[in-house]
Amino acid sequence: MNCSTSFRFAQWRMLLATMFCYFFFYTGRQTFGFAIPGIEEELDISKATLGWASTALLWSYALGQAINGNLADKFGGRRMMSLGALLSCGLNWVVSFGSNLPTLLVPWAANGYAQSLGWAPGGRVLSNWWSRTERGMVYGLYVFAAGMSSVLAFVTSLLILEYHLGWRLIFRLPVLLLLVGGVAYYVLVRDRPEDLGFAPVDDEPADDRGDGEQSETVAPPVIDGSSSAAETSIERYRAVFSNWRFMVASTAIGFQNLARYGLLVWVPVHFLGDDWKNSPDKWISVALPIGMALGAMTAGWMSDHLFGSNRSRVISLFMMLAAVASLVMFLLPSGEWAGIPLLYLMGIPVLFLCGFFAYGPQAAFWALCPDLLGRQRSGTGTGVMNAFAYTFAGLGEPLIGWLIDHYDNTALVFLVVAVACLLSGLISLFIRR
Repeated sequence: MNCSTSFRFAQWRMLLATMFCYFFFYTGRQTFGFAIPGIEEELDISKATLGWASTALLWSYALGQAINGNLADKFGGRRMMSLGALLSCGLNWVVSFGSNLPTLLVPWAANGYAQSLGWAPGGRVLSNWWSRTERGMVYGLYVFAAGMSSVLAFVTSLLILEYHLGWRLIFRLPVLLLLVGGVAYYVLVRDRPEDLGFAPVDDEPADDRGDGEQSETVAPPVIDGSSSAAETSIERYRAVFSNWRFMVASTAIGFQNLARYGLLVWVPVHFLGDDWKNSPDKWISVALPIGMALGAMTAGWMSDHLFGSNRSRVISLFMMLAAVASLVMFLLPSGEWAGIPLLYLMGIPVLFLCGFFAYGPQAAFWALCPDLLGRQRSGTGTGVMNAFAYTFAGLGEPLIGWLIDHYDNTALVFLVVAVACLLSGLISLFIRR
């Protein structure tokens, strides 16, 4: 096997191992919506209050992203991602023994920080191994794994409810898979090509992109393959926050993630209904994460091959279409057509499209981090961007919970999502101006 073939094999090993590990990550944080009806019934905690518990995780995750992305640039992502998987598994078990709001909220918030050890460090590993011309595809597959992780989280939670095993097992059984993923990642992955004797990836200058987004900063030179030797943490943060296009992109992903988590947390509540133990419609919700997974892979490919690595165009297009799909879900009438309930006839495909378009742009957003900031700041950029994303998402959770409690209408989640998607689509137009 020649050197070129060996390196290509190693690239795909790092990508597939990172995807495999992250495929299990959402079993540790996207199952909360399925537990809400059971927690509400057993512990007598309102949906609005449980929305704040969800916010505690999201904001803790946001803080962790802002810190851990930079640490991944400094120390590498392999150990951090594996550690996050193990810690999250343990903290989910702690949550499962909760008996009141504090015993649920505190470990769930700590779990948010543990979960933040995954995405940005994994993204940093990928940016070390893959060049700019393939990052749309690579991040598309990475986000596809995240989308399939949502499918896994939904299906395992629904199976637990289907067999009436109780809400506590939602926090105990699915996360055992995350434990497996974390151990496998540590064994299979290396942080940089140099760790296996290869030369570092040679990225072409960011200014040679033609119609793509232009970088306003130049990545620092690599000294002995180590980014930390070239720049301090403060310098990396200063470079990130001084790039106005990156700040626009971070604001746009904030509204996108508000929409995404509005769907992930509250769509299960919408379809479970009052009779959550025996709801005949609960499996409809699986159409959402399936659409998300396929949308992420599609948008990543489109940004590379149809839009010439111009990420903002695909982001804006998908978010506008997501707003339309969400509005259709909100206005979806009840009743039947030709003996088939409209919920099945229209609800399933439209919910699929909601997920497809609302989550699809994630791949393009993450590819913007090395595109706009340079590969040596990609971990810091990913962390900062994700901090924006989850800060906004946390603001949406109690708002949606309050609206549902106040108006007794779970469909209001789709109206909030439509507005958030519209704002994200409009803001993203300014990324390249």
